[in-house]
Amino acid sequence: MRQVVVAGVGMHKCGRYPEKPATDLALEAALNALDDAGIPWNAMEVAYASHVAQGVSVGEAICEKLGMTGIPIINVENACASGSTAIREAFYAIANGVYDVAIVIGVEKMNRGVLGGAGEEGSLERELGLNVMPARYALKANKHMHAYSTTVEQMAKVSVKNHKNGCLNPYAHYQKVFTVEEVLASKMICDPITLLQCCPTSDGAAAAVLCAAKIVRRYNSKPKVFIAGSALKTEKYKDDADLTARTAKAAYEMAAMEPGDIDFAELHDAFTIGEILHCESLGFCPPGEGGVLVDTGRTEIGGDIPVNPSGGLQSRGHPLGMTGVAQLCEVVWQLRGAAAKRQVESAKVGLTHTQGAGGVCSVHIFKR
Repeated sequence: MRQVVVAGVGMHKCGRYPEKPATDLALEAALNALDDAGIPWNAMEVAYASHVAQGVSVGEAICEKLGMTGIPIINVENACASGSTAIREAFYAIANGVYDVAIVIGVEKMNRGVLGGAGEEGSLERELGLNVMPARYALKANKHMHAYSTTVEQMAKVSVKNHKNGCLNPYAHYQKVFTVEEVLASKMICDPITLLQCCPTSDGAAAAVLCAAKIVRRYNSKPKVFIAGSALKTEKYKDDADLTARTAKAAYEMAAMEPGDIDFAELHDAFTIGEILHCESLGFCPPGEGGVLVDTGRTEIGGDIPVNPSGGLQSRGHPLGMTGVAQLCEVVWQLRGAAAKRQVESAKVGLTHTQGAGGVCSVHIFKR
């Protein structure tokens, strides 16, 4: 397989844009990524557009605004892992010599209200209320609290940290500092998860240009960010390992790395307990110690394993089809040393993680 680099990235700020169609959000992100890469649109050989609920052929509508060049345009939907899945598809196509240059564009406009999940009308999941994502995470939180004495204060600290980080990110939807007390006093959504422990439903877009390492120097001389590991897994019947742990294992093996090699991570914190659970599954701490990991400040930007320096889903926002691509944008800025006040010192290896409804997970590892 050939080496693949991320040549350029770009975003549209997350927020609420009722006056803007999704294609306009995506266009801005794509133009920013192309400009960052120094590669013209007519050099793109394929485009992948990730989105969840934007309708038919949104990728074609986005690329029409960029120019009708006749390239393959592939729409990708895989719940919260849509953007990560699109990145994986582009990576494998380039690594195996099908294309030399590709663009991945992730976009979503979200409805206000509680984040929903999988489950067909009339299904057992819907009848039990398990298609409402806070309910699923509340069950996980209560189980973890019972098994490991994890506290509501530890979960609240995830929100406090990520909102603080988001204040340093110009692309974040919410840029406001909260205290533990404010997080716990916010409206109860599904016990023990309060409003400020839930990600906002935001609009946004992000894009990334990927290309074969051998040709990137034709276009720019920026620090190279290589894709070292890529894994995508789904639930497995009677599996002893949880989904994130199994996916991470495959990514670590491909990258020839271990959890201790990761300098920082952008992971799926749709609800605060998620960050705690995923830190354990990714191997950043032993099972049951995710709350302590947060409590002791190890996941802060200045800690030994910074988690979600961008502000994560909690603060940046979670436009479903955009999230995995937005995580990649943050990783590239961090590995280039271009993350300004939220810069992780001496960052050389970054990890991204998304997990979506229906039982899908993606983990990517990037290195400079």
